[in-house]
Amino acid sequence: MTDSTQIQPAEPAVVLSPAVIDRVQEGVAISQNPIVRQCITADLAELSAIAAGTADRRVSGRFRRWAMRRLIKSFFRVRIENPEHIPTQPNVLTANHLSHLDPFLLLAFCPPYPYYYILGDARTLYNKPWKRWLIGWAGGVIPLERWWKEEIAVMAAADSGRADLQSLATEILDHVPNGSSIQQMRQIDQAVQALLARGDGVMLFPEGRLGEQEGHMHPLKRGSVLYAMRSGVPIYPVAIIGTKTLYFRKRLTLRFGPPVHVPHQPRPKRAAIDAALAQLEQAFLALLPENPQEPQGPKLLSHWLNHLFW
Repeated sequence: MTDSTQIQPAEPAVVLSPAVIDRVQEGVAISQNPIVRQCITADLAELSAIAAGTADRRVSGRFRRWAMRRLIKSFFRVRIENPEHIPTQPNVLTANHLSHLDPFLLLAFCPPYPYYYILGDARTLYNKPWKRWLIGWAGGVIPLERWWKEEIAVMAAADSGRADLQSLATEILDHVPNGSSIQQMRQIDQAVQALLARGDGVMLFPEGRLGEQEGHMHPLKRGSVLYAMRSGVPIYPVAIIGTKTLYFRKRLTLRFGPPVHVPHQPRPKRAAIDAALAQLEQAFLALLPENPQEPQGPKLLSHWLNHLFW
């Protein structure tokens, strides 16, 4: 293991460049988009149905995988490493996160059963019409509404005297859910437990946000092990390699690792959570690439593909 492959010990500061501020403005607009709000409301209603034991709306797992695979193979080449570790039982599937392409890539190359539900940021799942159509058709989404790190940085800068950011900070406070809704988190937790109990799987990204570079991960969130501990299912790690920068026919890799078995505790204690999280971090360290190198040569359709999967 080299220093180039690591889970970063500290959160880097957000530089409020014009591009970052543009992203925040776009994110605020997405949060207020009536169509996006309608999608989120429908997803939350589905979660309530799942928690109550009612069958939810979703397409066949085989058909969903076929559709996702056709989408991915239209643009990229994909290599699967350690296929013997691909899970076939109820589990929490965890992956590093380099691009908003990642959940579609996983759905395309994981077995159709267990049927995976994506636990992810609502705005990045529904920010584009094609995503809304695809996910709305397929189902299987658990939407999280929360402030982005860039939005938190904008509000902090406004509080520190950046007059040019005051208006944007106010919009964030007024129109973007901050993720502190106890009712919504309880709703999600109940639905996840019901999904795992009935034999489905949950897919999540334990960094909680996009990584900055290949071979590195942000510190993992403690919540990433809670669902597995409460349900008594294993955690499967998978390293996604190559999605940070996209271009036509690029080789992407899914490197699966052996399961991480955590103690079954309906009410996990802090020490047990930290120990399970340390296990998961070590599992990712064994999978992440050492000294990752971006291939040389022409990168066809790079700008378009990176924007398409933003």
